[in-house]
Amino acid sequence: MSRDEVILYAEENGIATLTLNRPEALNALNKAVLEQLSVHLDNIKRNTDVKAVILTGSGDKAFSAGADIQYLNRATPLEVRDLAMLAVKVTNQIESLGKIVIAAINGFALGGGLELAESCALRIAVNEARLGHPEVRIGAVAGFGGTTRLPRLIGKGRAAELLLTGKALSAEEAYHFGLVNRIVAAESLLSEANELLQEILSHSPLAVNLTWEAIHRGGNLTLEESALLGADYFGLIASTEDFREGTKAFLEKTKPAFKGK
Repeated sequence: MSRDEVILYAEENGIATLTLNRPEALNALNKAVLEQLSVHLDNIKRNTDVKAVILTGSGDKAFSAGADIQYLNRATPLEVRDLAMLAVKVTNQIESLGKIVIAAINGFALGGGLELAESCALRIAVNEARLGHPEVRIGAVAGFGGTTRLPRLIGKGRAAELLLTGKALSAEEAYHFGLVNRIVAAESLLSEANELLQEILSHSPLAVNLTWEAIHRGGNLTLEESALLGADYFGLIASTEDFREGTKAFLEKTKPAFKGK
């Protein structure tokens, strides 16, 4: 492993694992981390062997403590904006990857680190995790997409409380807020993430990906437009072999054999 390898990549059984690899800095996000993450995401999008992704952090303390504060303190305003624009690009890549991404939160997920997790389809956290947006406590704003995604995930009122106070939530609080989907023991984090993805991947990949796209794209539309998008995708999926296989298996009370066609 190169000392400059700030993102670790592994692939097994159609699931890619991307690991933020700056444990000495609590996996803080800098330009190198975001650039390498962007390259990996581009490669994953083109790689038909990869069906889903787990995003996690190295070590047992942090998923990511957020943007690198040492860099922010000395950077010019334009450099700070460029870092934020790069982060927004990466979070958009995650959300529109065309493959389900799960954030396996192994510790602190703060600021920009939480914003990465918010762009994932699902979030699993260890019992010891702490999640929050402390940006206001250092005179900053959640500039990597948190002011947009967090309200959509947990509602405007709860999001406003977290963003305006900088309060960090325990894993249990984050679960009750709807910010994380499951809480697991640290030693089970990656196995639980894999198990959840395998459950998702047992269904038609076309139906899974269109469902996530409808959720993602529908959030940017009016209620009527979003419902119509769902209707369009329902009609589109009806043209596939998987739809015929799934409906036939239901009627015959057999297990469907989906082929992604």
